[in-house]
Amino acid sequence: MKYSLDTLSDRLSALALFRGVLETDVTAKLLKLTGAAGDKNPGDFYGLWGSFTSALYSEGGDLGLFVKESVLNDKNPYIIARLKGEPVPPAMEQALDAELDILSAVTEITPESILPSAKEAGLPGWDTTPCFLRDAYYEMLSTLSTLGFGLYRKYHAFKVKDGKIVPIKHPDHQSLDSLYGYQRERAKILANTEGFARGLPASNVLLYGDAGTGKSSTIKACAWACHDKGVRLVEFDKRELRNMPDVIERLSYLPLKFIFYIDDLSFSAGDDSFCELKGILEGSAATKRENAVIYATSNRRHLVQETMESRMGSDIHLSDTLQETMSLSARFGLTVTFSKPEKDTYLDIVRNLAKEYDIKIDDDELCTKAEAFAIRSQGRSPRTAKQFVQLLKVGI
Repeated sequence: MKYSLDTLSDRLSALALFRGVLETDVTAKLLKLTGAAGDKNPGDFYGLWGSFTSALYSEGGDLGLFVKESVLNDKNPYIIARLKGEPVPPAMEQALDAELDILSAVTEITPESILPSAKEAGLPGWDTTPCFLRDAYYEMLSTLSTLGFGLYRKYHAFKVKDGKIVPIKHPDHQSLDSLYGYQRERAKILANTEGFARGLPASNVLLYGDAGTGKSSTIKACAWACHDKGVRLVEFDKRELRNMPDVIERLSYLPLKFIFYIDDLSFSAGDDSFCELKGILEGSAATKRENAVIYATSNRRHLVQETMESRMGSDIHLSDTLQETMSLSARFGLTVTFSKPEKDTYLDIVRNLAKEYDIKIDDDELCTKAEAFAIRSQGRSPRTAKQFVQLLKVGI
Protein backbone atom coordinates (compact mmCIF):
# COMPACT_ATOMS: atom_id res chain seq x y z
CA MET A 1 0.00 0.00 0.00
CA LYS A 2 1.08 3.59 -0.63
CA TYR A 3 0.39 4.62 2.98
CA SER A 4 0.88 2.99 6.35
CA LEU A 5 -2.34 2.30 8.24
CA ASP A 6 -1.68 5.16 10.67
CA THR A 7 -1.00 7.63 7.86
CA LEU A 8 -3.99 6.44 5.86
CA SER A 9 -6.25 6.76 8.90
CA ASP A 10 -5.07 10.35 9.42
CA ARG A 11 -5.56 11.24 5.74
CA LEU A 12 -9.05 9.77 5.75
CA SER A 13 -10.02 11.76 8.82
CA ALA A 14 -9.05 14.95 6.97
CA LEU A 15 -11.21 14.32 3.89
CA ALA A 16 -13.19 17.40 2.87
CA LEU A 17 -14.90 16.73 -0.48
CA PHE A 18 -15.71 13.07 0.21
CA ARG A 19 -16.72 13.58 3.83
CA GLY A 20 -19.91 11.70 3.09
CA VAL A 21 -17.96 8.52 2.32
CA LEU A 22 -16.63 8.53 5.88
CA GLU A 23 -20.17 8.63 7.23
CA THR A 24 -21.15 5.29 5.72
CA ASP A 25 -21.42 2.49 8.27
CA VAL A 26 -18.70 0.43 6.59
CA THR A 27 -16.11 3.22 6.35
CA ALA A 28 -16.79 4.52 9.87
CA LYS A 29 -16.20 1.03 11.30
CA LEU A 30 -13.10 0.57 9.15
CA LEU A 31 -11.61 3.74 10.65
CA LYS A 32 -12.25 2.44 14.14
CA LEU A 33 -10.67 -0.89 13.24
CA THR A 34 -7.51 0.57 11.71
CA GLY A 35 -7.20 2.94 14.65
CA ALA A 36 -7.27 0.00 17.05
CA ALA A 37 -4.69 -2.08 15.13
CA GLY A 38 -1.96 -3.11 17.57
CA ASP A 39 -4.23 -2.42 20.54
CA LYS A 40 -3.16 -4.23 23.68
CA ASN A 41 -6.75 -5.35 24.32
CA PRO A 42 -7.43 -8.01 21.66
CA GLY A 43 -11.05 -8.39 22.80
CA ASP A 44 -11.89 -4.84 21.75
CA PHE A 45 -9.92 -5.24 18.51
CA TYR A 46 -11.67 -8.50 17.59
CA GLY A 47 -15.02 -6.89 18.34
CA LEU A 48 -14.26 -4.01 15.96
CA TRP A 49 -13.06 -6.54 13.37
CA GLY A 50 -16.31 -8.47 13.52
CA SER A 51 -18.42 -5.31 13.45
CA PHE A 52 -16.64 -3.97 10.36
CA THR A 53 -16.71 -7.29 8.52
CA SER A 54 -20.41 -7.76 9.25
CA ALA A 55 -21.19 -4.28 7.89
CA LEU A 56 -19.12 -4.95 4.75
CA TYR A 57 -20.81 -8.33 4.19
CA SER A 58 -24.18 -6.56 4.16
CA GLU A 59 -22.85 -4.41 1.29
CA GLY A 60 -21.53 -7.29 -0.81
CA GLY A 61 -18.29 -8.20 0.97
CA ASP A 62 -15.81 -6.48 -1.39
CA LEU A 63 -14.15 -3.43 0.18
CA GLY A 64 -12.75 -2.06 -3.06
CA LEU A 65 -16.06 -2.22 -4.91
CA PHE A 66 -17.91 -0.72 -1.95
CA VAL A 67 -15.54 2.26 -1.75
CA LYS A 68 -15.73 2.77 -5.52
CA GLU A 69 -19.54 2.83 -5.50
CA SER A 70 -19.59 5.15 -2.47
CA VAL A 71 -17.22 7.59 -4.19
CA LEU A 72 -19.14 7.61 -7.47
CA ASN A 73 -22.45 8.16 -5.66
CA ASP A 74 -21.20 10.78 -3.21
CA LYS A 75 -23.05 14.09 -3.49
CA ASN A 76 -20.20 16.48 -2.69
CA PRO A 77 -19.51 20.18 -3.42
CA TYR A 78 -17.39 19.34 -6.48
CA ILE A 79 -20.05 17.27 -8.27
CA ILE A 80 -22.77 19.79 -7.41
CA ALA A 81 -20.71 22.57 -8.97
CA ARG A 82 -20.12 20.48 -12.10
CA LEU A 83 -23.81 19.60 -12.41
CA LYS A 84 -24.80 23.25 -12.10
CA GLY A 85 -22.13 24.35 -14.57
CA GLU A 86 -20.45 26.57 -11.98
CA PRO A 87 -16.68 27.26 -11.97
CA VAL A 88 -14.64 25.01 -9.68
CA PRO A 89 -11.84 26.70 -7.64
CA PRO A 90 -8.32 25.34 -8.33
CA ALA A 91 -7.97 24.32 -4.65
CA MET A 92 -11.06 22.12 -4.99
CA GLU A 93 -9.68 20.52 -8.16
CA GLN A 94 -6.44 19.68 -6.31
CA ALA A 95 -8.35 18.34 -3.33
CA LEU A 96 -10.38 16.09 -5.66
CA ASP A 97 -7.31 14.34 -7.05
CA ALA A 98 -5.62 14.04 -3.65
CA GLU A 99 -8.70 12.56 -1.97
CA LEU A 100 -9.31 10.14 -4.83
CA ASP A 101 -5.75 8.85 -4.36
CA ILE A 102 -6.33 8.42 -0.61
CA LEU A 103 -9.55 6.52 -1.19
CA SER A 104 -7.85 4.41 -3.86
CA ALA A 105 -5.46 3.27 -1.14
CA VAL A 106 -8.44 2.15 0.94
CA THR A 107 -9.48 -0.19 -1.87
CA GLU A 108 -6.18 -2.03 -1.34
CA ILE A 109 -6.74 -2.84 2.34
CA THR A 110 -6.79 -6.59 2.93
CA PRO A 111 -7.29 -8.47 6.20
CA GLU A 112 -3.56 -9.25 6.27
CA SER A 113 -2.58 -5.60 5.87
CA ILE A 114 -4.33 -4.92 9.18
CA LEU A 115 -3.40 -8.17 10.96
CA PRO A 116 -0.83 -10.45 9.21
CA SER A 117 -2.02 -13.42 11.28
CA ALA A 118 -5.73 -12.83 10.58
CA LYS A 119 -6.21 -16.16 8.79
CA GLU A 120 -4.34 -18.13 11.46
CA ALA A 121 -6.42 -16.41 14.13
CA GLY A 122 -9.58 -17.63 12.42
CA LEU A 123 -10.93 -14.10 11.83
CA PRO A 124 -13.51 -13.62 9.06
CA GLY A 125 -11.96 -12.15 5.94
CA TRP A 126 -13.18 -10.02 3.07
CA ASP A 127 -12.49 -9.51 -0.62
CA THR A 128 -11.04 -6.35 -2.06
CA THR A 129 -10.76 -5.19 -5.67
CA PRO A 130 -8.10 -2.44 -5.92
CA CYS A 131 -9.44 0.53 -7.91
CA PHE A 132 -7.68 3.59 -9.33
CA LEU A 133 -10.52 5.95 -8.54
CA ARG A 134 -9.30 8.93 -10.58
CA ASP A 135 -9.97 7.07 -13.83
CA ALA A 136 -13.40 5.87 -12.68
CA TYR A 137 -14.41 9.32 -11.39
CA TYR A 138 -13.35 11.24 -14.49
CA GLU A 139 -15.07 8.69 -16.70
CA MET A 140 -18.25 9.25 -14.70
CA LEU A 141 -17.90 13.03 -15.12
CA SER A 142 -17.61 12.67 -18.90
CA THR A 143 -21.00 10.92 -19.15
CA LEU A 144 -23.09 12.99 -16.74
CA SER A 145 -25.52 14.18 -19.42
CA THR A 146 -26.43 10.67 -20.60
CA LEU A 147 -25.76 8.29 -17.73
CA GLY A 148 -26.31 10.69 -14.86
CA PHE A 149 -24.97 10.65 -11.35
CA GLY A 150 -25.59 8.67 -8.18
CA LEU A 151 -28.96 6.94 -7.99
CA TYR A 152 -29.91 8.38 -11.37
CA ARG A 153 -26.94 6.56 -12.89
CA LYS A 154 -27.76 3.27 -11.19
CA TYR A 155 -31.55 3.24 -11.74
CA HIS A 156 -33.76 4.41 -14.59
CA ALA A 157 -37.18 4.41 -12.90
CA PHE A 158 -38.32 6.16 -9.73
CA LYS A 159 -41.47 6.94 -7.80
CA VAL A 160 -42.37 9.80 -5.50
CA LYS A 161 -43.44 8.71 -2.03
CA ASP A 162 -44.27 11.31 0.63
CA GLY A 163 -42.40 13.88 -1.43
CA LYS A 164 -39.21 11.78 -1.64
CA ILE A 165 -37.79 10.38 -4.88
CA VAL A 166 -37.32 6.64 -4.38
CA PRO A 167 -35.68 4.32 -6.94
CA ILE A 168 -37.67 1.40 -8.31
CA LYS A 169 -35.03 -1.30 -7.95
CA HIS A 170 -36.83 -3.93 -10.00
CA PRO A 171 -38.83 -2.06 -12.64
CA ASP A 172 -40.92 -3.59 -15.39
CA HIS A 173 -38.50 -3.33 -18.33
CA GLN A 174 -40.91 -2.78 -21.19
CA SER A 175 -39.50 -3.00 -24.71
CA LEU A 176 -41.19 -1.41 -27.71
CA ASP A 177 -40.46 -4.59 -29.68
CA SER A 178 -42.56 -6.59 -27.23
CA LEU A 179 -45.63 -4.36 -27.67
CA TYR A 180 -47.76 -5.31 -30.64
CA GLY A 181 -50.21 -3.13 -32.51
CA TYR A 182 -50.68 0.66 -32.17
CA GLN A 183 -47.43 1.38 -34.08
CA ARG A 184 -48.68 4.73 -35.32
CA GLU A 185 -49.70 5.86 -31.83
CA ARG A 186 -46.43 4.72 -30.25
CA ALA A 187 -44.37 6.35 -33.00
CA LYS A 188 -45.72 9.77 -31.99
CA ILE A 189 -44.85 9.27 -28.34
CA LEU A 190 -41.41 7.86 -29.13
CA ALA A 191 -40.63 10.78 -31.46
CA ASN A 192 -41.61 13.24 -28.71
CA THR A 193 -39.44 11.36 -26.20
CA GLU A 194 -36.42 11.19 -28.51
CA GLY A 195 -36.69 14.90 -29.24
CA PHE A 196 -36.91 15.58 -25.51
CA ALA A 197 -33.73 13.51 -24.98
CA ARG A 198 -31.92 15.63 -27.60
CA GLY A 199 -32.94 18.85 -25.89
CA LEU A 200 -35.61 19.81 -28.43
CA PRO A 201 -38.94 21.35 -27.36
CA ALA A 202 -41.13 18.49 -26.14
CA SER A 203 -44.84 18.30 -25.38
CA ASN A 204 -46.62 17.04 -22.32
CA VAL A 205 -48.45 13.91 -23.48
CA LEU A 206 -51.90 12.54 -22.64
CA LEU A 207 -52.55 8.93 -23.60
CA TYR A 208 -56.32 8.59 -23.62
CA GLY A 209 -58.43 5.53 -24.38
CA ASP A 210 -59.84 2.19 -23.36
CA ALA A 211 -58.45 0.09 -20.53
CA GLY A 212 -55.92 -2.60 -21.40
CA THR A 213 -54.74 -1.02 -24.66
CA GLY A 214 -51.13 -0.54 -23.53
CA LYS A 215 -51.02 3.13 -22.59
CA SER A 216 -48.88 2.67 -19.48
CA SER A 217 -46.68 0.08 -21.18
CA THR A 218 -46.05 2.52 -24.02
CA ILE A 219 -44.78 5.21 -21.64
CA LYS A 220 -42.48 2.77 -19.86
CA ALA A 221 -41.17 1.38 -23.14
CA CYS A 222 -40.46 4.83 -24.63
CA ALA A 223 -38.65 5.89 -21.46
CA TRP A 224 -36.57 2.71 -21.47
CA ALA A 225 -35.77 3.13 -25.18
CA CYS A 226 -34.22 6.53 -24.39
CA HIS A 227 -32.57 5.56 -21.11
CA ASP A 228 -29.05 5.64 -22.54
CA LYS A 229 -29.80 9.10 -23.94
CA GLY A 230 -30.39 10.50 -20.46
CA VAL A 231 -34.15 9.96 -19.95
CA ARG A 232 -35.44 8.82 -16.55
CA LEU A 233 -39.00 7.94 -15.50
CA VAL A 234 -40.48 9.36 -12.29
CA GLU A 235 -43.88 7.97 -11.32
CA PHE A 236 -46.37 10.13 -9.42
CA ASP A 237 -49.46 8.97 -7.62
CA LYS A 238 -52.21 11.58 -7.89
CA ARG A 239 -51.85 12.26 -4.16
CA GLU A 240 -48.25 13.30 -4.77
CA LEU A 241 -49.07 15.99 -7.35
CA ARG A 242 -48.79 18.66 -4.65
CA ASN A 243 -45.11 17.67 -4.30
CA MET A 244 -44.36 17.99 -8.01
CA PRO A 245 -43.11 21.62 -7.88
CA ASP A 246 -40.62 20.67 -5.16
CA VAL A 247 -39.45 17.63 -7.14
CA ILE A 248 -39.02 19.81 -10.23
CA GLU A 249 -36.82 22.18 -8.23
CA ARG A 250 -34.70 19.34 -6.81
CA LEU A 251 -34.09 17.84 -10.25
CA SER A 252 -33.58 21.12 -12.10
CA TYR A 253 -29.78 21.16 -11.77
CA LEU A 254 -29.32 17.63 -13.15
CA PRO A 255 -28.34 17.30 -16.83
CA LEU A 256 -30.75 14.39 -17.34
CA LYS A 257 -34.30 14.48 -18.74
CA PHE A 258 -37.23 13.36 -16.58
CA ILE A 259 -40.64 12.03 -17.63
CA PHE A 260 -43.14 12.60 -14.83
CA TYR A 261 -45.52 9.70 -15.29
CA ILE A 262 -49.09 9.77 -13.92
CA ASP A 263 -51.16 6.64 -14.48
CA ASP A 264 -54.95 6.49 -14.68
CA LEU A 265 -55.41 10.22 -14.14
CA SER A 266 -58.88 11.54 -13.38
CA PHE A 267 -60.43 14.07 -11.02
CA SER A 268 -63.69 14.39 -9.20
CA ALA A 269 -65.49 17.70 -8.88
CA GLY A 270 -63.79 20.01 -6.40
CA ASP A 271 -60.56 17.99 -6.36
CA ASP A 272 -57.73 20.32 -5.31
CA SER A 273 -55.25 18.28 -7.35
CA PHE A 274 -56.99 19.55 -10.50
CA CYS A 275 -55.81 23.11 -9.96
CA GLU A 276 -52.35 21.98 -8.87
CA LEU A 277 -51.76 20.00 -12.06
CA LYS A 278 -53.24 22.76 -14.19
CA GLY A 279 -50.77 25.25 -12.70
CA ILE A 280 -47.86 22.90 -13.40
CA LEU A 281 -48.94 22.32 -17.00
CA GLU A 282 -49.29 26.06 -17.53
CA GLY A 283 -45.65 26.46 -16.50
CA SER A 284 -45.94 29.00 -13.69
CA ALA A 285 -42.75 30.59 -12.36
CA ALA A 286 -42.65 28.11 -9.48
CA THR A 287 -42.90 25.11 -11.80
CA LYS A 288 -40.98 26.26 -14.88
CA ARG A 289 -38.88 23.32 -16.01
CA GLU A 290 -36.41 22.65 -18.79
CA ASN A 291 -35.67 18.99 -18.08
CA ALA A 292 -39.10 17.54 -17.25
CA VAL A 293 -42.28 16.69 -19.15
CA ILE A 294 -45.51 15.08 -17.98
CA TYR A 295 -46.87 11.89 -19.54
CA ALA A 296 -50.28 10.82 -18.23
CA THR A 297 -52.76 8.07 -19.03
CA SER A 298 -56.50 8.30 -18.58
CA ASN A 299 -59.71 6.56 -19.56
CA ARG A 300 -61.44 9.98 -19.59
CA ARG A 301 -60.92 12.39 -22.47
CA HIS A 302 -61.32 15.49 -20.31
CA LEU A 303 -59.88 13.92 -17.13
CA VAL A 304 -62.73 15.12 -14.92
CA GLN A 305 -65.62 12.90 -13.83
CA GLU A 306 -68.83 14.52 -15.01
CA THR A 307 -72.39 14.01 -13.78
CA MET A 308 -75.68 15.25 -15.16
CA GLU A 309 -75.83 17.65 -12.23
CA SER A 310 -72.45 19.12 -13.13
CA ARG A 311 -73.56 19.38 -16.76
CA MET A 312 -76.79 21.17 -15.97
CA GLY A 313 -75.28 22.93 -12.98
CA SER A 314 -76.38 25.80 -10.80
CA ASP A 315 -73.38 27.97 -11.68
CA ILE A 316 -74.48 31.31 -13.14
CA HIS A 317 -71.61 31.15 -15.63
CA LEU A 318 -72.00 27.47 -16.43
CA SER A 319 -70.22 27.63 -19.80
CA ASP A 320 -67.13 29.11 -18.12
CA THR A 321 -67.15 26.31 -15.56
CA LEU A 322 -67.40 23.64 -18.26
CA GLN A 323 -64.64 25.29 -20.28
CA GLU A 324 -62.38 25.24 -17.23
CA THR A 325 -63.19 21.58 -16.66
CA MET A 326 -62.22 20.70 -20.24
CA SER A 327 -59.20 22.98 -20.31
CA LEU A 328 -56.92 20.63 -18.39
CA SER A 329 -56.66 18.05 -21.18
CA ALA A 330 -56.00 20.91 -23.61
CA ARG A 331 -52.84 21.74 -21.61
CA PHE A 332 -51.26 18.57 -22.98
CA GLY A 333 -49.56 19.46 -26.24
CA LEU A 334 -49.92 15.94 -27.58
CA THR A 335 -52.97 13.73 -27.05
CA VAL A 336 -52.82 10.19 -28.42
CA THR A 337 -55.91 7.96 -28.47
CA PHE A 338 -55.72 4.22 -27.78
CA SER A 339 -59.03 2.61 -28.78
CA LYS A 340 -59.99 -1.04 -28.44
CA PRO A 341 -58.58 -2.94 -31.43
CA GLU A 342 -60.67 -4.27 -34.27
CA LYS A 343 -60.88 -8.04 -34.67
CA ASP A 344 -58.01 -8.32 -37.20
CA THR A 345 -55.68 -6.18 -35.09
CA TYR A 346 -56.57 -8.14 -31.95
CA LEU A 347 -55.84 -11.46 -33.65
CA ASP A 348 -52.52 -10.15 -35.02
CA ILE A 349 -51.54 -9.27 -31.45
CA VAL A 350 -52.53 -12.77 -30.32
CA ARG A 351 -50.45 -14.36 -33.10
CA ASN A 352 -47.37 -12.31 -32.25
CA LEU A 353 -47.68 -13.13 -28.56
CA ALA A 354 -48.18 -16.84 -29.31
CA LYS A 355 -44.98 -16.76 -31.37
CA GLU A 356 -43.16 -14.93 -28.56
CA TYR A 357 -44.31 -17.56 -26.04
CA ASP A 358 -43.41 -20.37 -28.47
CA ILE A 359 -46.92 -21.80 -28.56
CA LYS A 360 -47.48 -24.36 -31.31
CA ILE A 361 -51.15 -24.34 -32.31
CA ASP A 362 -53.17 -24.29 -35.52
CA ASP A 363 -53.98 -20.69 -36.51
CA ASP A 364 -57.72 -21.29 -36.88
CA GLU A 365 -57.89 -22.92 -33.46
CA LEU A 366 -55.81 -20.11 -31.95
CA CYS A 367 -58.09 -17.42 -33.37
CA THR A 368 -61.29 -19.22 -32.36
CA LYS A 369 -60.11 -19.65 -28.78
CA ALA A 370 -58.82 -16.06 -28.64
CA GLU A 371 -62.17 -14.67 -29.77
CA ALA A 372 -64.05 -16.82 -27.27
CA PHE A 373 -61.75 -15.66 -24.49
CA ALA A 374 -62.32 -12.00 -25.44
CA ILE A 375 -66.09 -12.50 -25.29
CA ARG A 376 -65.82 -14.03 -21.80
CA SER A 377 -63.45 -11.27 -20.67
CA GLN A 378 -63.62 -7.51 -21.08
CA GLY A 379 -63.59 -7.55 -24.86
CA ARG A 380 -60.70 -7.29 -27.28
CA SER A 381 -57.55 -5.54 -26.07
CA PRO A 382 -53.78 -6.16 -25.92
CA ARG A 383 -54.21 -6.98 -22.22
CA THR A 384 -56.87 -9.58 -23.02
CA ALA A 385 -54.62 -11.04 -25.73
CA LYS A 386 -51.70 -11.38 -23.31
CA GLN A 387 -53.86 -12.94 -20.60
CA PHE A 388 -55.20 -15.45 -23.12
CA VAL A 389 -51.75 -16.44 -24.41
CA GLN A 390 -50.31 -16.76 -20.90
CA LEU A 391 -53.16 -19.10 -19.88
CA LEU A 392 -52.67 -21.03 -23.10
CA LYS A 393 -48.98 -21.43 -22.33
CA VAL A 394 -49.65 -23.10 -18.96
CA GLY A 395 -52.37 -25.30 -20.44
CA ILE A 396 -55.46 -23.64 -19.00
